Amino acid sequence: MALLLHLRTVSGLRGKADRIAKAAFRGLSFYTRVLENCEDEAKFDETFRWPVASNIDGNEILEIQVFNYSKVFTNRLIGTFRMVLQKVVEEGQVEVTDTLIDDNNSAIQTSISIEIRYQALDGTVGTWNDKEFLETPSVHSDGDGRYPLETDSLLSGHQQGSDISPGKSNQQSTERSFRRAGKGVFSAMKLGKARPSKDDHRRQDEPAVLEAEDLDRKALRQGGGLEPDTISLASVTAVTTNVSNKRSKPDIKMEPSAGRPMDYQVSITIIEARQLVGLNMDPVVCVEVGEEKKYTSMKESTNCPYYNEYFVFDFHVSPDVMFDKIIKLSVIHSKNLLRSGTLVGSFKMDVGTVYTQPEHQFYHKWAILSDPEDLTAGLKGYLKCDIAVVGKGDNIKTPHKANETDEDDIEGNLLLPDGVPPERQWARFYIKIYRAEGLPRMNTSIMANVKKALIGENKDLVDPYVQVVFAGQKGKTSVQKSSYEPLWNEQIVFTEMFPPLCKRIKIQIRDSDKVNDVAIGTHFIDLRKISNEGDKGFLPTFGPAWVNMYGSTRNYTLMDEHQELNEGLGEGVSFRARLLMSLAVEILDTSNPEINSSTEVQVEQATSIADNCTGKMEEFFLFGAFLEATMIDRKIGDKPINFEVTIGNYGNQIDGMTKPIRRRKKEGGDGDEEESELLHNSSEDEGDEDGELVSVSSSPPMKPLVTDRNYFHLPYFEKKPCIYIKSWWQDQRRRLYNANIMDKIADKLEEGLNDVQEMIKTEKPHPERRLRGVLEELSSGCLRFVTLADKDQHHSSRTRLDRERLKSCMRELENMGQQAATLRSQVKKNTMKDKLKLVQNFLQKLRFLADEPQHTIPDIFIWMMSNNKRIAYARIPSKDILYSIVDEEMGKDCAKVKTIFLKLPGKRGFGPAGWTVQAKMEMYLWLGLNKQRKDFLGGLPCGFEEKKTARGQNLPSFPPISLLYTKKQVFQLRAHMYQARSLFAADSSGLSDPFARVFFISQSQCTEVLNETLCPTWDQLLVFDNVELYGEAHEMRDDPPIIVIEIYDQDTVGKADFMGRTFAKPVVKMSDEQYCPPRFPPQLEYYQIYRGNSTAGDLLAAFELLQIGPGGKSDLPPIDGPMDIDRGPILPVPLGIRPVLSKYRVEILFWGLRDLKRVNLAQVDRPRVDIECAGRGVQSALIQNYKKNPNFSTLVKWFEVDLPENELLHPPLNIRVVDCRAFGRYTLVGSHAVSSLRKFIYRPPDKKAQHWNMTAKHLNGYLAMANGAHRSRLTGEIVVNMEPEVPIKKMETMVKLEANSDAVVKVDVSEEEKEKKKKKKKGGGGEEVEEEEPDESMLDWWSKYFASIETMKEQLRQQEAAAAEAEEKEEMEIAEGSKGLVRNKEKSKIPKDDKKKKQQPAPELPEKKNKQKIEELKVFNKELETEFDNFEDWLHTFNLLRGKIGDNDDNATEEERIVGRFKGSICVYKVPLPDDIAKEAGYEPSFGMFQGIPTNDPINVLVRVYIVRATDLHPADINGKADPYIAIKLGKTDIKDKENYISKQLNPVFGKSFDIEATFPMESMLTVAVYDWDLVGTDDLIGETKIDLENRYYSKHRATCGVSQTYSIHGYNTWRDPMKPSQILSKLCKEGKVDGPHFGPGGRVKVANRVFTGPTEIEDENGQKKQTDEHLALAVLRHWEDIPRAGCKLVPEHVETRPLLNPDKPGIEQGRLEMWVDMFPMDMPAPGPAIDISPRKPKKYELRVIVWNTDEVILEDDDYFTGEKSSDIFVRGWLKGQQEDKQDTDVHYHSLTGEGNFNWRYIFPFDYLMAEEKIVISKKESMFSWDETEYKIPARLTLQVWDADHFSADDFLGAIELDLNRFPRGAKTSKQCSLEMVTNEADLPMISIFKQKRVKGWWPFVARDENDELEITGKVEAELHLLTAEEAEKSPAGLARNEPDPLEKPNRPDTSFIWFLNPLKSIKYLICTRYKWLIIKIVLALLLLFMVALFLYSMPGYMVKKLLGA
Repeated sequence: MALLLHLRTVSGLRGKADRIAKAAFRGLSFYTRVLENCEDEAKFDETFRWPVASNIDGNEILEIQVFNYSKVFTNRLIGTFRMVLQKVVEEGQVEVTDTLIDDNNSAIQTSISIEIRYQALDGTVGTWNDKEFLETPSVHSDGDGRYPLETDSLLSGHQQGSDISPGKSNQQSTERSFRRAGKGVFSAMKLGKARPSKDDHRRQDEPAVLEAEDLDRKALRQGGGLEPDTISLASVTAVTTNVSNKRSKPDIKMEPSAGRPMDYQVSITIIEARQLVGLNMDPVVCVEVGEEKKYTSMKESTNCPYYNEYFVFDFHVSPDVMFDKIIKLSVIHSKNLLRSGTLVGSFKMDVGTVYTQPEHQFYHKWAILSDPEDLTAGLKGYLKCDIAVVGKGDNIKTPHKANETDEDDIEGNLLLPDGVPPERQWARFYIKIYRAEGLPRMNTSIMANVKKALIGENKDLVDPYVQVVFAGQKGKTSVQKSSYEPLWNEQIVFTEMFPPLCKRIKIQIRDSDKVNDVAIGTHFIDLRKISNEGDKGFLPTFGPAWVNMYGSTRNYTLMDEHQELNEGLGEGVSFRARLLMSLAVEILDTSNPEINSSTEVQVEQATSIADNCTGKMEEFFLFGAFLEATMIDRKIGDKPINFEVTIGNYGNQIDGMTKPIRRRKKEGGDGDEEESELLHNSSEDEGDEDGELVSVSSSPPMKPLVTDRNYFHLPYFEKKPCIYIKSWWQDQRRRLYNANIMDKIADKLEEGLNDVQEMIKTEKPHPERRLRGVLEELSSGCLRFVTLADKDQHHSSRTRLDRERLKSCMRELENMGQQAATLRSQVKKNTMKDKLKLVQNFLQKLRFLADEPQHTIPDIFIWMMSNNKRIAYARIPSKDILYSIVDEEMGKDCAKVKTIFLKLPGKRGFGPAGWTVQAKMEMYLWLGLNKQRKDFLGGLPCGFEEKKTARGQNLPSFPPISLLYTKKQVFQLRAHMYQARSLFAADSSGLSDPFARVFFISQSQCTEVLNETLCPTWDQLLVFDNVELYGEAHEMRDDPPIIVIEIYDQDTVGKADFMGRTFAKPVVKMSDEQYCPPRFPPQLEYYQIYRGNSTAGDLLAAFELLQIGPGGKSDLPPIDGPMDIDRGPILPVPLGIRPVLSKYRVEILFWGLRDLKRVNLAQVDRPRVDIECAGRGVQSALIQNYKKNPNFSTLVKWFEVDLPENELLHPPLNIRVVDCRAFGRYTLVGSHAVSSLRKFIYRPPDKKAQHWNMTAKHLNGYLAMANGAHRSRLTGEIVVNMEPEVPIKKMETMVKLEANSDAVVKVDVSEEEKEKKKKKKKGGGGEEVEEEEPDESMLDWWSKYFASIETMKEQLRQQEAAAAEAEEKEEMEIAEGSKGLVRNKEKSKIPKDDKKKKQQPAPELPEKKNKQKIEELKVFNKELETEFDNFEDWLHTFNLLRGKIGDNDDNATEEERIVGRFKGSICVYKVPLPDDIAKEAGYEPSFGMFQGIPTNDPINVLVRVYIVRATDLHPADINGKADPYIAIKLGKTDIKDKENYISKQLNPVFGKSFDIEATFPMESMLTVAVYDWDLVGTDDLIGETKIDLENRYYSKHRATCGVSQTYSIHGYNTWRDPMKPSQILSKLCKEGKVDGPHFGPGGRVKVANRVFTGPTEIEDENGQKKQTDEHLALAVLRHWEDIPRAGCKLVPEHVETRPLLNPDKPGIEQGRLEMWVDMFPMDMPAPGPAIDISPRKPKKYELRVIVWNTDEVILEDDDYFTGEKSSDIFVRGWLKGQQEDKQDTDVHYHSLTGEGNFNWRYIFPFDYLMAEEKIVISKKESMFSWDETEYKIPARLTLQVWDADHFSADDFLGAIELDLNRFPRGAKTSKQCSLEMVTNEADLPMISIFKQKRVKGWWPFVARDENDELEITGKVEAELHLLTAEEAEKSPAGLARNEPDPLEKPNRPDTSFIWFLNPLKSIKYLICTRYKWLIIKIVLALLLLFMVALFLYSMPGYMVKKLLGA
């Protein structure tokens, strides 16, 4: 497969020159030979061959460029020929002769003749759908005759940029010709038309985009072969800059954002712990964030403590510091005042990990605890917690805090980020530190200087060591005394779980000092960048590589003001040192016995590495030319200024390394010699050429000249100073090249996305086509990367990270390329938004991949010095200016002119100081290997001579020290400054007096000052004459310098305040061009104004740069003189440029003013509103007495004004409120600018699409809700069948209702699960009681509330599941599309529930039917306002602002500047209006467009505020709790519910309602605050929320009283509104002029053209049935939004959740409040009493537990005498949380078999909340507490078995904890009782004591053995009996075995009486039973012994007697 091109001739050339041609295809370029001195014809006659790997697509392009060749300068482009290869692909061979086009895309005389052949692999050729390839040009001229520029030749080919690889090689000229002055051509691609005719060309420079009609016209012309969903558009450059090949884009944002402190809040809730390892512990949880520690309370003797305690940590630090803080949760056993306790286990994670989670939080997740001291041990338990990190302005969506009934699936909810495996292993992190170099010569101790002065010894004054911080641990190397090039060769070993949850390792070189150690430099290694977690991923690895450290400047003073920079805070302003290090990770095999199990940090010696392992030393050459230095801040003073450029320490004047051979420590070894040898050679070889090339690193000092009041400039006119530096670095350019390729792909993608967003914003047609183009560019770019990066040479110095990163980048990009290609085909108009999000993820991923962690060449710093003081700097990454022969690898600013803004170093650059430009530089930079140096001047503007030093005079490659420009062009710049909007308020009045200052080169001019406005319309033309630019004319045309526009606020005294800045590029006209369309006159465009990093408005302007030709200024287009005499010499913007206007009428609805604050200490009394737009305006009526009635008497006024036809250019509308004082004085109260009128423009409705489109739109929506089959009647009625809604089942069901189905489809639990349930019932015997129905009398408002919360959570769950499913599908589609290559992404996990559930619709189970449905309300987990668009359906609120915006972005929020609110509305429409509006019934002309508006007279309203509860309040007391109470303020009413405060609660349930009478409009802002009660001192505000009741009251959404789901007249769901549904419906119909309601027979009601059906009977309290229409009326109300024209959603009965805010901590939520508000007008019938929502009182219960027997209890004691095992057993029991009330049985002494008999009764009275399933305890927290605190804890009964000891502590043997709501049924016998009952709870039938009431059985006691395994340590037979307090009173029972109802004594064997209580018995027992035989044996033995003894004793005497015969 190959493409062959035979280039024959190029003819029609002009002049005589050397010619060369370049042919490019798929990013691969070939050059022809140079034809010298050829005249009009160049016969190349050369053939090029491109081997092709994949089939050529018919849209690909071949491009041929013809140049005039120049040895010295860049080749000059004559023309370009582009050809779409469609014809070639089809026919295989084509011959073409055609004209070239120049870079304006206009055809030129020159023509080219070529032949192309293509052989596809399989010999196939595509099909061609258009016959226009070689036809005559005349075909097109009939297209439209309206284009004056029709010529006889065609444009050869569209720029099909998105199909070629994004390499610059073949696009330079394309870009140049297609991107002009910020306007681009969207070329329509794939139109199947090879060459667009001139008519497209003519439109090229109009604001982007071939209009849709054009495309459609073309499509028709081609026989309609166009599929609009496949068109893509090629690149239009970002809207305000045209990128070209000589200049790079400037960065707009100026201020360093890093390092600036911000507010953060870390909130952690510790809920409970489970499975803690250890026996009978008293656990406490310690929560540590950074340095701060807080503790929970202690829970006694339990392994699963329940805390539910909330902690908040507040920080004010910079983001870097914040995200590196470690959150550490540790569980400590038996900590008290005296001892610190022992650590059970801990868990660590850094704050950054939490912050990167969705919503910045982990919610209800289980942290795995492990013991850092013991690696071999397994896990030590689980801790359940919520962790959230909030920065200012982040809002956290808290999932609803309802009762957690679901038994937690621990393994499924671990506290780990996605992608981290649950079993984390221990790993060792080895960080090897080899050596450092280039340390600054510093010493902070004064002694050193004294010593130096005395002794005069010049030792290196620095004692460096390296400190590494990771996961909260620190390690240090040894200190190398007095060394600037220290050598360590040590490794620091950390032991941490892997993957670690701490993302960054901080490596710091520090200087050891007796006084204090200081940091020399800091570097962070991000573990995510040096590892990859995918299945083909790799463990973290790094180096050995050098890391560069940056920090403060290298001037060695005692006090370093920028010391923070060395600590790694903020951007370093100078090179500090470089450190050679490496990192490796080894996963530990913890089963290995030899392993060292300590996790302390260790420091060991490491082997040194060879010098050349980090790459071969190469000589690099850096060249820079200063082309311009302007806008130098005048504060500097006018001392001479020079610039210093450094790279590493080279070029540094203080300790620069200028010698080529570097001084090395005498380390020995050949490495050094070899290296210096190498350096010698290189310099000798070039010696003859270079002379002694001594680096020149700074420009000569020059005195600055004055530009204007604020700025100087340096006179760099024709002479431009240069610098050049030689430096030596290891050659690791490949790393930077790969990063550059990815960066370029990313830049292109970002630019494309900005285009798309701009198109969406400005509503240009077909943004989706542009997005397709972007995706094409992306996919071709990715594939290009894969081919380029693959040819990476395998040289020795590549580290493992290099290899792995390369592999993973190639995988990722290949993947991305395929996904992009697939996505491209899926982009349709309607999927646009979602796809855009996906593409943005690509961008983030690319940026992440492009960031290279292993540094090579340090960054370049440019410092401006004045009088040898360092003033300001710029830092340029070396990769951006690195040269490569391959275009894609080249740095984006290499060999280009870059505009650089210098900024102040460190903290000085924060705030306003950092916003003023210190200097604006135009610089040209080139960095590359010295041996590639030959064309380092290639990118400079042409037309200069080089000036060299004396040495290098006649050496061609010697770099110049300055450039002398001989060519210069003279221009005139015209700046058309039309207007600005949304500027920054710089004066205390809240307005500004803005003027604009325009800078171009070294000139500046100002517009006039317009007073008191934020939206100035200057309408002024500024003319800059005699602007001199150096270089060739054609370069100017493509590459004009940028214009800087700064906006200032004029002050009467002092200097003007800076308000913002923006950049623009002018449209250039050369003297030989016509001033005519399409490029001239230029269009006005919006430029975004920035102030620091934040946006500060827009500027509407146009700029043109006109060349002054030989004829002088007379040739320029004329400037019309001033139109109006009164503006004096100010020129207005000329006619062709200013927008076209037409007449509009603006109607203003004046309603009233609210909350006006004092002005200059005086109250506002008689305010008036002035409205102004485009110079016209209207004033409201005067409010006579603001206190009495703040509403306006005249409601509607209007004025007419000329506005631009283009809505995007509409000027803002200004609202100002003035207070009319005595003697005709006016004071400005506040103002508001409506920056966009678009939402207020009235567009008459389309007559054709009457009501039907509306109805169709909503049809599916509510049919799904109504579940009714719909039949459309012929009359156009739509019948909606209102059956009661299907309840969402709160089980595992997923309800899917389809709009078109008749039946209700209910997807139920899969069959298996039902079987299981049935089995459970059988297994559980017949005792299972069906859940009893809630009795109507038992139900209250809380039942409704909890049921609703369940529904809400269920819906959220379903949404998540649905979203997951959709995402899944998307992923699958993309994966399928990319030909299965993405299969390795294991994304296709099935969402949580099994697929089966979705496939088996099973019929509704009958058993569910008998359960009565609880009515529900709607719980909004946000404010009602966000749900209903702030209730601004017709009444809008405009905040009035006053006062200047603070300088610091942080502190001044808009809130503080609000001085009041104006209520009203605006309507804008073109006059005259269509008549039919005025003809409508009941049209009142005085109200204009505002028909049907209520009066604004004062009105009395009863406001009823219901406060349900608060959650997550910010603790206000030192104990980490608060004592909250409610305070409500409305007008003069101020209610403080202080006596009902709730002690020590952060989640208080208030359950209160408050009635307030108020008068609108005077009292309309309701403030509900939560205060913290304090015994002494004032109460603190925790947070407050404000509600505008007036907007709610007047809203069409009817927010006065929510509409409930059903209508009932008694019970817990009584209808609250005094108006019945039918009355409300009639009122709505009347107001909305809707026909109806007509109630018909058979439960039907007709409203407009809708018919609703529903039930018609209602039951009263006594069960009597009555006929009623209310249900029907309510059905209509609940679907009111479907009524045509008048319909809108009505507010349902609801509870809203409002965030509480505290003015002291702006932007950070202090908790949430659940509440709702009802309002009833007082002139209507009074509403009933308020609903009782007081918190449910817990019900009193008594639990009686009888411990009958124990069995198989393990035996602990050894008997004194007999050594036998026995135990003295007793059983202890308590209800969770009431350890104080623990009860013990008596002791069963000396059990030898583990059997114990007790017959002992415990009695536990407790208070229980049924709904929340919690026990409520009230107790004093400590002796010092003032009052009791209420705790809610789960109902859990703990039984423990102990061994009693008399003299030592009792021994704990085992325990069981039963959750009274769900615990396993006891076994029938001791035999059946097993460990399974504890470990395998999931499969066992569970019972609840609250349903069962009485249970008896055997349960196991368990404890953990040495190996942390659970083992059974005994069994207990117990009986649980639950009674309510009343039942308990009726049948009392005694404690233990006491009266009443005593239990009989247990029948214990006698042994259990211990010997010293009853010695005789014991002895008798000992003798008689156990030891009888032993005793007999002993007696016999003793007798025997006695006999023997006697025998031995008497024997001798006897013998003697015998012998002597006595």
